[in-house]
Amino acid sequence: MKRWLRVADWIDSLNEWTGRGVYWLALVMVGIGAFNAIARSLDKYTGLGLSSNSWLELQWYLFSLVFLLGAAYTLKHDDHVRVDVLYSNLSRTGRAWINILGTLLFLVPFCVLVLVMSWDFVINSWATLEQSSDPGGLPRYPIKTVIPIALVFVLLQGVSLTIREIAVLRGDAPAAEGEADAPRPNIG
Repeated sequence: MKRWLRVADWIDSLNEWTGRGVYWLALVMVGIGAFNAIARSLDKYTGLGLSSNSWLELQWYLFSLVFLLGAAYTLKHDDHVRVDVLYSNLSRTGRAWINILGTLLFLVPFCVLVLVMSWDFVINSWATLEQSSDPGGLPRYPIKTVIPIALVFVLLQGVSLTIREIAVLRGDAPAAEGEADAPRPNIG
């Protein structure tokens, strides 16, 4: 099990590193959004021509990168949306079973389905070196390539999550800080 936990550590490190990079992309995205807003206002009054479709598309591309590449990081930190009707009242082993079943029944099939469905989409975009239809727009094929890459990261994070939850069930995982095998109090 220790070997598998090392694999999970490697996956976690990869997605942690990627997630930290996404922090900076979010900052750049906000800066470009502010520039776009100011440039459009200035163009209206000065005619300087500071704004362009490429700046707007760059902002959209950065948003896409933040969303897509941030998904695995979000899963790693358990910050994803969870329908928490029973989960918070379960024991640690009960939550481990829910996480394993949710990963195997929902996360993995979703990732595989979208990977398969996006493959031709990305290949065709590269084959034609797809460009934006907007004047002055950016190439589309690089951003479309991020779709399968991001899904591979999420799929890998699902593998890490499953390894760690199996370790919990086997008694091989150290308890998380402040965590025991007892139900959590339901606060609200």
